[in-house]
Amino acid sequence: MKLYWLFLAYSFLGWLLETVTAAAAKKRFVNRGFLNGPLCGIYGIAGVLITVVLRDLKGNWVFLYLGSMVFASLAEWTAGAMLEHLGVGKWWDYSKERWSFSGRICLKYSLLWGALGVLAVTFGNSLLLGLWELLPTLPRNILLLVSLAVVLLDTLGSLAAIQRIRGSERIKSANEKIDRATQNLGGRITGAVVRRLERAHPQAGRRRERTVKTVFAQGCCFQKLFMLLLIGAQLGDLIETVFVFLTSGTLMSRSSLVWGQFSLVWGIAMAAATAILYRYREKSDGFLFLFGVVLGGAYEYSCSVFTELAFGTVFWDYSEIPFNLGGRINLLYCFFWGIAAVVWLKLVYPFLSKWIEKIPMKLGNVLTAVLAAILAVDILVTCAALGRYGQRRQGIPPRSAVESFVDQAFPDSWMENRYQNMELAG
Repeated sequence: MKLYWLFLAYSFLGWLLETVTAAAAKKRFVNRGFLNGPLCGIYGIAGVLITVVLRDLKGNWVFLYLGSMVFASLAEWTAGAMLEHLGVGKWWDYSKERWSFSGRICLKYSLLWGALGVLAVTFGNSLLLGLWELLPTLPRNILLLVSLAVVLLDTLGSLAAIQRIRGSERIKSANEKIDRATQNLGGRITGAVVRRLERAHPQAGRRRERTVKTVFAQGCCFQKLFMLLLIGAQLGDLIETVFVFLTSGTLMSRSSLVWGQFSLVWGIAMAAATAILYRYREKSDGFLFLFGVVLGGAYEYSCSVFTELAFGTVFWDYSEIPFNLGGRINLLYCFFWGIAAVVWLKLVYPFLSKWIEKIPMKLGNVLTAVLAAILAVDILVTCAALGRYGQRRQGIPPRSAVESFVDQAFPDSWMENRYQNMELAG
């Protein structure tokens, strides 16, 4: 609930900042939020992400500033990509700014994100959480529940408005149906949202050209990225196993999951790097190396925080390696991420992409669905096994038949053999 409170507060403050800035430039009021209400969700998401992931860096202003730059910029880039994927065009465009990337982020605003992140972690969180504690419990909970319901309805209305914008030409040819639909409450809300969105973001009405794909996993699509995730996870497990064996003489399991040899840290990293850097894959090796160092370090750091918070376990600790940051990342391995980005995009990706696209269309779609279902089950079972392992180490008995089954299927001896490098956090 506290994180949701921070999300609301930073979303409102972000909306206020954006609205005041836009109003000052245009000499009139312009609501700059995606939602109809006074919220700009990207600020809320970035604030919560920085609060959770970078909590250990409070007081370390340099790394807190750099981390805030990276994670907030990633959130902004992802939000821009998702909105564009909906087919409504660019909601903001930094292409004319110097040092921009895809037009979704640029150095000037990334520097501003860094400053805002430092302010949020150093001062903002304590002030907002202090205000949270001052509110009486019952009114506070009612306020949050009501606001949650409003935000959900507002989000649904905005998404419905986007669907209308995408199909604006068809809607113009069917005015009678639109007029009847807008007579009910949902139609009136959606119509209001559409008008506001078109006023605040006139470029959002442009339709994106769509191409008909005749080749399986053509370009940078979900099927291609999913296949690359699976292949990258297996390659990562193999590379880590061989590396550990050559350096320590120990044959150690490096898999992230209870079934199969998959290192999800590598698989997700390879798929994410492909999605983010796809249009820049022909850039210089130095460009890709630099982005690999930054993105890889941020990604590994966030994975370390996530596993510690979610399962109470530590899968790696670099405290004894020079130039480490909280034992979660170190400079040498960040360089490895940079090298991996170059090798992947210049050598491995073109080869794998060509062979993936040779899979027949129908077979590829069925295979993707089946493998995605299997992987989802594997991840859910792994989460249950890791969760119970941490609870058992704390002396917490099973509270359901499912937990008892997990204890029998994945006892401590099995888990410790599977995850030989795992330690309990704290």
